[in-house]
Amino acid sequence: MLPMTTLKIATYNIHKGFSQFNRRVVLHELRERLRELDADILFLQEVQGEHAGHVQRHADYPAGPQHEFLADEFWAHHAYGMNAVYDEGHHGNAILSRFPIVQTFNKDVSAHRFESRGLLHCEVDIDGLRVHCLCAHFGLFAKGKRVQTRALVEYVLNEIPSGAPLLIAGDFNDWRNELSLTLAREIGVQDVFDLQEGKPARSFPSRVPLFRLDRIYVRGFRVQGCDVHIGGKWLRLSDHAALSAQLER
Repeated sequence: MLPMTTLKIATYNIHKGFSQFNRRVVLHELRERLRELDADILFLQEVQGEHAGHVQRHADYPAGPQHEFLADEFWAHHAYGMNAVYDEGHHGNAILSRFPIVQTFNKDVSAHRFESRGLLHCEVDIDGLRVHCLCAHFGLFAKGKRVQTRALVEYVLNEIPSGAPLLIAGDFNDWRNELSLTLAREIGVQDVFDLQEGKPARSFPSRVPLFRLDRIYVRGFRVQGCDVHIGGKWLRLSDHAALSAQLER
């Protein structure tokens, strides 16, 4: 078998499997849309690992963790990083992959006790090439985001070899577009939409995207194309838009 030369990745804040304003459970529709993306590696935020109340209140709510429900029979490998814990359950980030995940680590990057945030690191074996994948969800407040940006940079510098292929994706809540220059300068990653279109993608709110909150950063890959997934069947799902990118090794 020839080694893979192209890779499709996507990122999506799934809003804990509920539609905008939490009106209804959309996990079954969400699973169909995600499979239509046909991404090799999928970075997800606000994934419900457990919630006892939802299982009791909604007849179509899956009994197991959301990332396992979404991955079932499509992505053979998956990892979950628990961030926020409360009485009825917990949620966090997840990575779903067609390729083996050989190592996983979840780092707590919470800046204060009011927002539990994490950085999920998976080392993925793509035909013998080790690719480091980081799924992130940063906080809403400027001071906290600066702390989390520093934590991300330090983690990459300390834990990931400088020449290793690197993918970082997630919801960074970067309202002022302050993140990309720092990450490019300090760890050598670039936003895929910046490379293709000269600026990050608008991804929030999903009905009429105005703000550039979600990102896909790459190192060691060329970008063939990228898309924002809004409208049509995506319209009634999360309050964020999904982003995808086609990459070349």
